[in-house]
Amino acid sequence: MGLSWCDQLSVGNNVIDSDHRFLIETINRVEHSVGTKNRGEIAAAFDALSRYSRAHFDREEKIAHAIGYRQAPQVNQSHHELLRQLDQLGGEIDAMGLDYPSGAVLHFTNFMRDWLMNHVTREDMLMKPVLQKYPPNFYPE
Repeated sequence: MGLSWCDQLSVGNNVIDSDHRFLIETINRVEHSVGTKNRGEIAAAFDALSRYSRAHFDREEKIAHAIGYRQAPQVNQSHHELLRQLDQLGGEIDAMGLDYPSGAVLHFTNFMRDWLMNHVTREDMLMKPVLQKYPPNFYPE
């Protein structure tokens, strides 16, 4: 069963929330691809996850700086670490080819779910009180 969006994951900013919804959909796509062992689909879905995560983190950092979020440097550092972990996972998936045990599928899917949920619930939610001082559609130009 894949991840689902719920209102408790909302940080109150439409840009960030929309990105998180899309990341959930993309992780679900990667999980499905890994489960079916469709190599082309795995590569495409994981590439989409990696590219979109980088774009999302750029937008999130831009918003954090624009609202004067004091932990913005920690956000940047956390994003860097999350991308390193995502790249590492991509390398693990590539190295296994299609001959990975079923336990590896569970490892990959749990990692991606934890990766996103920890990002949202442990980091982005800390920004929510500051974001609530701005309109939901706030995005710095």
